[in-house]
Parts: sequence; structure tokens; C-alpha cells
Amino acid sequence: MNNRPLTLMTVHAHPDDEVTSTGGVLARYAAEGVTTIVVTCTDGRCGDGPGGAKPGGAGHDPEQVVAIRRGELEASCGILKVTHLETLGYHDSGMMGWPSNDAPGAFWSTPVDEAAARLAELIRRYRPDVVVTYDENGGYGHPDHIQAHRVTMAAVALAGDVTKVYWSVTPRSAMDDMAERMIAAGLFTPEDFPADAPPMGVPDEDITTRVDTTEVAAQKFDALSAHASQGDGAFFIGLGRETFGEMMGTESFIRVQDSTGAPLPETDLFAGLR
Repeated sequence: MNNRPLTLMTVHAHPDDEVTSTGGVLARYAAEGVTTIVVTCTDGRCGDGPGGAKPGGAGHDPEQVVAIRRGELEASCGILKVTHLETLGYHDSGMMGWPSNDAPGAFWSTPVDEAAARLAELIRRYRPDVVVTYDENGGYGHPDHIQAHRVTMAAVALAGDVTKVYWSVTPRSAMDDMAERMIAAGLFTPEDFPADAPPMGVPDEDITTRVDTTEVAAQKFDALSAHASQGDGAFFIGLGRETFGEMMGTESFIRVQDSTGAPLPETDLFAGLR
């Protein structure tokens, strides 16, 4: 019998992404003795600078942003008790359609096979039993998230010997709940969510795996708080710990590769492995 600890690898686009969709499973499984690895593909240079400065605007120094976000990423992973942090160091590509998409060194413009070869080396080194990344649309269409999906799936195929692969997703019901809370908080109006708008999130029936992470919700809250330079998480932090735990206490996934035969639906990414 193999006595090597179970190993989870999550592949993310930017600093802070490790928290929003997988902070709960990283903290929960670390507490259970699982080896956890976070791979962050880009340096986050297109994020907010000091005082909320936006890329291309006054006060936005990309290298300063990179340094700040690296420190925040390390602090976040420390809070989540991540065993190993690996960074690929590609430049943040910015939102879809930005000139930075095609800038030298941008993740979006990097050939998939080139980045996949690097990630495959990490997979061979750490031998994860479970790999988690985004779905084909990167969750919401961000070019770096889409590229992380492509690179991860190519790397898994290159490296082989990964027992289970999951895509982290948000259920449609959770997106509807979030919209209701935003309206109740006065951040948006019902008109901001028209009935004929494309639905957000994935259909609930497509989800194969839901993991209860309520017991580590405080760690997830603190890890997101560590990314203080970025305004993206301000809404969630502003909810307070209790409401945050209610909203973010379950993490959802679609299982896309499995050699264990574990029945669906699941409540554990390591079902069939222990």
C-alpha cells in the first residue's frame, strides 16, 4: 500500500484566485494532512495599484503591483496552510480585449504547449492525486482563466498518472443568491439583473461534487482579506464573517477525469482514494 500522503494541486490564474474558488478545500484538506499545492500562473500586474490605481492610470506601477500581490499571495497561502506555492510568472493579460492580452510575456499569448510543459513538470514532481482548475470558459471569460484551463488540461495529458481532475464552478443557484444579497445591500438594483440576461453560473444539475468547507470559513475569510490591495474581494469581506461563511461555505466542482469509479454525486474530492 502506498503510504504517500494524498496530494491536491490547484491551478489558478492570478493571486487571490486561490481563495475564491478553492480556499475552503485547500484549508480543509490541509487540516486533514493532505499535501496541498497552489500553482499561480500570472503575476497579477493588471490588478489594482495603491489607492485603487488602475492599469494604465496615474499611480499604477506594474512592478510595484507584482511585488505587492506576491506578498499577499504568500500571506494567503500561509493562512490556508498550503504546503507548496509555485508561480509560473507569466504576465497578467488583463481583461479580454485589452492591449495587454498580446503583450510580450502575457499568459494569454503564450503557446499552450509551452506553458503546459512547465506545468507538467510540476505535476510529475508533486504527483497530485487530484488536480483542480477552471472550466472551458474560465468561470467568467477572463483570458487568463481560460488559458489556465487549457494549459492544465494539456499538462495533465502530458504528465499522465493524475487520478482525478475537477473544474471549480459556481452553481446558478449561488449566483442568484449573490445577486439577491447585492440588491439587498443596495449595491445593485433589480434592473441590473434583467430577466432576459444570460444566466450566470452553471446549472445546478451539472455539478458532480459539493464539498462542505464551513468549518474553515474563517480561514477562507482571512485569506481573502490578505489580498487587501484588490477591490474584487471587498464585497465579500464587507459581508462579515457570518454571512461570508453562509455564502462561501460550500465549494462546487465538476468531475471531468476519474479512475477510481467513485459514485456521483460526491462530497469529497478524494472519494475513491481513501
